[in-house]
Amino acid sequence: MTFGIMLLVVGGFLLGGAYSIFRADSDVKGRTAVQVAFAVVLLVAALLATGAGILRLV
Repeated sequence: MTFGIMLLVVGGFLLGGAYSIFRADSDVKGRTAVQVAFAVVLLVAALLATGAGILRLV
């Protein structure tokens, strides 16, 4: 397994984590600012890991 493929896998896990945190909302309060901020941080990390993996494979 090359390092590029490993980065793509990590990016996929981070993207899934961002999606699950963004979808977890309360019926009463909706999404909190902390949930949205953490989802954005995970999304940026997923994009960076995926981009680095693609560049590593090229």
